[in-house]
Amino acid sequence: MNNPFIKLYKSKISTAIILLVFLLFTGIVGFKVLSDFSWVDAFYMTVITITTVGFGEVAPLDSDTKIFTIFLILTSVIIVGYALTIITEYIISKNVISELKHKKMQKKIDALSNHIVICGFGRNGQQAAKKLLTHNRSFVVVESNKETIDKHQNEDILFVYGNANDDNVLQSAGIERAECLISALPSDSDNVFVVLSARQMNKTARIISRASNESSYSKLKLAGANNVILPDKIGGDHMASLVVVPDLLEFIDNLSIVGNDTINIEEIAVGKLYDTSIIKTIQDLDLRKKTGCNVIGYKDEIGHYIINPEANQKLVPNSKVIVLGRPEQIQKLNSTYNIDVFTE
Repeated sequence: MNNPFIKLYKSKISTAIILLVFLLFTGIVGFKVLSDFSWVDAFYMTVITITTVGFGEVAPLDSDTKIFTIFLILTSVIIVGYALTIITEYIISKNVISELKHKKMQKKIDALSNHIVICGFGRNGQQAAKKLLTHNRSFVVVESNKETIDKHQNEDILFVYGNANDDNVLQSAGIERAECLISALPSDSDNVFVVLSARQMNKTARIISRASNESSYSKLKLAGANNVILPDKIGGDHMASLVVVPDLLEFIDNLSIVGNDTINIEEIAVGKLYDTSIIKTIQDLDLRKKTGCNVIGYKDEIGHYIINPEANQKLVPNSKVIVLGRPEQIQKLNSTYNIDVFTE
């Protein structure tokens, strides 16, 4: 807790506890000395006096002990009252501050559009968030574990506390305005439900879901997922590939698609490279000569990919090219065509 109000109340609570301990100690010693009670009887008399429960005395009290008891009662009323007041104020202030933080965060989420919604903040969700932060993309995390939220909450990550299966929770995350949803819940059945709900609430959003079992693949696609990722399958394939083609895979692993100074591959909208009112080809652009980058892929206007397209491939509107180059060549491409890498 870094909030100064919480620190102040914690300091006051510490003071109240010290006063209560001092009061208890004073009462025990006082009854022991004045009336020669046993330690247990002295403790008993102190407790019933401080709490004013009204139980009977251990033994008749003399005048000095009665005066001491009066003093102890009056003092305990003040100290116990003070302690109860501080503890109550602390609880109320903590709830108020938590509510204010929640409203502030929700206000930020309500202002987002074309963002990404991540459902689940386990290993896959955290890795997705890490990549999106590196790529400077806005996103909201839906998480049902309060401890996980408290552990990872900071200014860079916006959280919505609740179950992603709840439509109201998805609405709080701005699913209607979202560009993409990543469902990274550990249960395949939960992912199917989330994908189904999200697709009903946003017909155009791209939905990417995690799946543990291959049998869930078709169900998730049928529910509306654009892409289904099988982490275990990908991991197994990767490890096997390191055995079969280790040098090739090591080369691929060294390629980077995220970062300011390390990008090797980038997908660029054709409209950012030239005026598409007059159709050009890859050869006409001559990116290799101008920037050093090679066109290794082409995605047409309906989403079909062509690997290693021919030089005479026409670059139609709403299509994209995938280019490969060293980081400095990618930077030259971005500067030559005034492309902001974080808006792709």
